[in-house]
Formats: sequence, C-alpha cells, structure tokens
Amino acid sequence: MVSVRKNYSFGGPKFGGKMKKLTVILMVLALVLTSVFAQGAAEGTATTEKKGSVYWLNFKPESDAVLQEVAKAYTAETGVEVKVVTAAAGTYNETLTAEMDKSNPPTLFVVGNQGAVRSWGEFCLDLTGTPIAAELSTDAYNLYDENGKLCSIGYTYECFGIIVNKALLAKAGYSIDQITNFASLKAIAEDIHARSKELGFDAFTSAGMDGSSSWRFSGHLANVALYYEARDNGWTAGPQPATITGKYLPNFKNLWDLYINNSAYAPNSLATGGYDAEAEFGKGEAVFYQNGNWEFDALTGKYGLNPADLAMIPFYSGVEGEEMAGLNCGTEGCWAINAEAAQEDIDATMDFMVWMVTSETGTKLLAQTFGAIPYKKAAPSNNVFLDQANEYNKKGCYVMTWAFNYTPAVDDWRAGVVSAMNQYDNAPSDATWKGVETAFVQGWANHYAKDHQ
Repeated sequence: MVSVRKNYSFGGPKFGGKMKKLTVILMVLALVLTSVFAQGAAEGTATTEKKGSVYWLNFKPESDAVLQEVAKAYTAETGVEVKVVTAAAGTYNETLTAEMDKSNPPTLFVVGNQGAVRSWGEFCLDLTGTPIAAELSTDAYNLYDENGKLCSIGYTYECFGIIVNKALLAKAGYSIDQITNFASLKAIAEDIHARSKELGFDAFTSAGMDGSSSWRFSGHLANVALYYEARDNGWTAGPQPATITGKYLPNFKNLWDLYINNSAYAPNSLATGGYDAEAEFGKGEAVFYQNGNWEFDALTGKYGLNPADLAMIPFYSGVEGEEMAGLNCGTEGCWAINAEAAQEDIDATMDFMVWMVTSETGTKLLAQTFGAIPYKKAAPSNNVFLDQANEYNKKGCYVMTWAFNYTPAVDDWRAGVVSAMNQYDNAPSDATWKGVETAFVQGWANHYAKDHQ
C-alpha cells in the first residue's frame, strides 16, 4: 500500500518558459510512474503473502460444540482457517504436551493457573500491550510469570456453587432464604433425605468420582479448604505456596459428608457407579446439585427447567462469618499464544481473538457458551447463576476466588485426592479421612518440590 503525501514542495531555482513546463511535466511523470510501480509491487506482495491460520486447543469438552460454530463463523467471514481441537475430560495436559511436539502445534491454548505458567510460560507470547489486552475490561484474571511477563489472559469467568431447584425446595416446605450457613443447609438437606420416599426426590445428586465428575470435588469443592487458607495467608496475591496446612479440611469434610450421606446413592458405589448427576437434577430427582453457571443452558434447554426455579448458593461449610460468603468466581479459561508459532499464524491468532471479543457474532457466541467475558464489548448474559453472583456482590458478600488455580501439578495432585476420597467413601472412618488430609497437604508439598527441582 502506497502512502501519498499531500502538499508536495519542490526546492531549487525557478525556471521560466518551456523549460519550466517541461521540467514540471517530467517531474510529475516520474512521480506517477513511481506510484504505479510501488502500487504494483505492493499488490504483488499482498497476493503472494502467506495467510496465517489458527489452531485452538480447547480444554472444556462442554464448550466444544459452540466453539466449532465460532470457528466456522470466523472462517466464513474472513477466509482464515480456524481449527478447534478439544481435549477429552481430564486429559488436557497430556493432550497439550503431545500436540506441542507436533510439526503444527496449537497457536492458541489454555494456561489457566500458576502451575501451568511454570510449565508452559516459556512457550507463551508476552501479551503485554497487545490488541487483545487492550480490549480487557479487567486484569483480574491475567496470569504472569515470575519475571512479570503476561503469559495468559482470561477469556471468560465463571462461577460455581450449589445449584438449587427452588420449586422442589418449596415442595419440601422450605425457601432458599432459609439457607444462610452450613447449619441451615445441613438441617434442610437431612430432613429432605429422611423424607425422600415421601417427597419423590432426594436432597443431593450423586457425587460420582469417575473421570467425568471427580473434578467437581477434587477441584471445585477443594476450593473450600484452599480459598480460606489463602485468604488467611494472602498467598493468592503472591507466588504459589510451597506448602499448605489443611486448616480448613474439616470444612471440606462437612460438605462432602453432607453430599454422600444425603443422596439416593451409596457412598461405596461412587467410585465406579458412572452416575449422571446432571440428568438426576434435570429430571427433578434432587434439590441440590454442585456445579457451575455453565450448566444453565443444559438445565433450561435439554431438561426444560424454568430459569425462575433455579438458584445458586455458596459453599456453606461451617466457616465463621460465612453468612457473608458469595459464589466461587474466577477462571481457568485463560488464552495463551504460542510464541514459537510462525509469525503469520501468531498474527492470525491475535486477529481471531480480537474478533471474538469485539464483533457482534463473536461476543454473542461467547456469551452463549460462557455467559460472561471480561471484555469491554461483551454481550449481555441471560444466565441466572451469573446474575446471582452479581447479586451477592451487590450485597457486599465476599467472592470465593479460585485458590485451586495455585495447585502444583494439578492433575496429579487431584488424582491423589480422588484416590484418597474413594477409600474414605468405601469405608468412612477417621483413619481413611486421614488419607484425604495427607493427599491434600503432603501431596501438595511433594508436587511443589518436584516441580521446583
């Protein structure tokens, strides 16, 4: 593309007569020819310039369908190829490692916690000052390495807690306003469970520990113990801690025991039962279901539940002052660009990211998938659970931030916790619960030490 300057000025002596006219003609002709040749060269470059492509490795199986739509929409609009590959549940790290070793690795991938920053930070393009960073409405979900490099930025934020079917709760004789802390939650849940045959539904959905469900408890529920310890010690504002104390593991146990003892399913069947908690809740078989805002579409669409009958309450676990607790909000959905990708693919990926968070099509599709994105031009959400998170905030409730993002070797640590919890479920006792505590505390220390060798 040729840049044309206005108000050209020619220096030198002034000529008169024909010579002056001839000189002017020759100079104008030269300028014209130069412009034509330059334009031709530019066009030639444009036609031969290699067009980049995007390869997005997604870690959320439940969002795959919509992200495929996002990719198709962008390609249709721009002609740029976008490939979305989704790792199977619980296999993201292994999949990322395998894909990064290939000749055409992901250009866009997820680095969602400090452990991942340590593992993959060197492959992350520094996003400081980039067009995508300029579109952020908050930097609350950004992740930096120890040198201050902006490795990844949030593309969504989510909330989780205990989903409540208010219509069933009312049938049992209660209202959600009566649940204000662990004591009230426990009393109501135990009463519903005791009357489950009479009522035709139970208190909690199954707490299955298979690969498709265990992350809800070894990750999300674990945040009870991790968040409060982090709040006490302030380590979410600093580096990943080398050790944890497990001070709030009794509170974690409070909720876990409530789950497994007040549902239709025997605790010793949870490891291998293959239960579908979503379907149980969607079909009206239970009042309470631990999960996140991403369940809204399935519950209201697939199962036809009335949004007005749905609510989400915090993880009440018996911590002092928890009456002012809000939902667990944060993200592991953080974009990183592969710094080792070809420049044209980096550019294409950046353009794609900006399109997703600024265009009408992109923001609408992201809003449909994730509900809330931390960008200036985000489309509004119609998600009851996210709206409720905001209501808790307006009341001055504290947000239970995602301290589990600081877990070292997260998949391996969680695997150890799941194994210990399965042993406890099979034979609940002080001894088997001690195994859960060890998996939490000693497992954390072991994996941190291994990561920092």
